Amino acid sequence: MADIAFLLLVFFLVTTTISMDKGISLVLPSEGNELEVNRKNIVNILMNESGKVLIDDKPTKVNAIRGIVERKLSGNPNLIFSVQTHPRTKYQNYLQILDQLKEAKATKISIANPPAF
Repeated sequence: MADIAFLLLVFFLVTTTISMDKGISLVLPSEGNELEVNRKNIVNILMNESGKVLIDDKPTKVNAIRGIVERKLSGNPNLIFSVQTHPRTKYQNYLQILDQLKEAKATKISIANPPAF
């Protein structure tokens, strides 16, 4: 009986695959690689810990980000979108912002340090 239990244990240990979280693939610049950017080319996207979003200090809903970003990009394709979140913002909410930016075909995204709260 113990032999069968041991064989089953070994079988399941060998055949079981463990899925790993892949995370987010981001291309980050090298350290100390700072560029001067014209302030009019920066769009600030802020999210507080309760999930409320501000785009350039105007309240908006997460699912409206895509349309706003598309309109802004049609007027100026050189825009850089600076995303800042509160340290206690849910990771899912943060990913929703990044997904909306990707769907709007925003290629210049800055992950900024959160402001001091």
